[in-house]
Amino acid sequence: MRKLILLGLIVCIAFLGWMKHFAAQPLNLPDTPHDLVLKHGSSLRGIAQQLVAEKVLSEPWSFIFLVRAYGMAGAVKAGNYQLEQGMTAYDLFQMITDGNTVQRSITFIEGWTFKQMREALNANESVRHVSMHLTDTEILAQIGAKETLPEGLFFPDSYYFSSGLTDLDILKRAYQTMQRKLDIAWRLRDAGLPYETPYQALTMASIVEKETGRSDERPLIARVFMNRLRLGMRLQTDPTVIYGMGDQFDGNLRKKDLQTDTPYNTYTRAGLPPTPIAMPGLAAIEAVLHPVNSDALYFVGKGDGSHAFSATLSAHNRAVVHYQLKRN
Repeated sequence: MRKLILLGLIVCIAFLGWMKHFAAQPLNLPDTPHDLVLKHGSSLRGIAQQLVAEKVLSEPWSFIFLVRAYGMAGAVKAGNYQLEQGMTAYDLFQMITDGNTVQRSITFIEGWTFKQMREALNANESVRHVSMHLTDTEILAQIGAKETLPEGLFFPDSYYFSSGLTDLDILKRAYQTMQRKLDIAWRLRDAGLPYETPYQALTMASIVEKETGRSDERPLIARVFMNRLRLGMRLQTDPTVIYGMGDQFDGNLRKKDLQTDTPYNTYTRAGLPPTPIAMPGLAAIEAVLHPVNSDALYFVGKGDGSHAFSATLSAHNRAVVHYQLKRN
């Protein structure tokens, strides 16, 4: 019995010595820095085997024993981790149980449609995809939105997150951000605007967003469309026609397209389209709610990204000849 006890003590001492050596030994990383992605639901054994497959560890069992010895087998957190040269196995153990992840990001661009948002989310490998098979309406219900159509409801920005966050979580954050910013902007709006609801202002902002990329022109573009609304003129804006054409748009807008009626054709229908046509940024929203003073009703591209504005049709026609026909 004494011999067995002595043998057990020798084995324990040897095991503890090996574990101390293993824990303090620098990892032989295959590259520096090494990106380690731990997925949700991964077991400790699966993580250890992943570390071996990525050549971070030479065998899995020592790491498994190390984590279990500290009673932290259930504390490993999913996410993106960045391993640096000189890290030890103990450093790695602490990193993945403390959840010291590297944040990932996704950027939604001003002027994107909801379809483009979903494509960006689906292509991002750091996002946990749970909405790929949901309809747009089902997504809105999942994130608690009261609207039934998603276009324009999400704020364009860069969103940072740890690996494994769901696409619905990101969409909910973008939706809530837009609701918050739109609510503040609406409460601080100029008096006398022809918009009855924040949603109408959001729809107009999406048109302004698509009409120009120049921040200095947005308040004047917004004024032109506001002037047209007040006079009962049709908005006659190409981006709404293009949006209404959907996948049929091939990059060229033809005269017959302007004459083909859809709910979004502002050449054939008066007033605002039924929904926004893209994600407007905050600058476009502010431009719609704080337009400059002007009697302009028309504008035409100069060919350099800017526009010439006119208050009368005759002046507009002269500008078209000057900036478009002569240049062509």
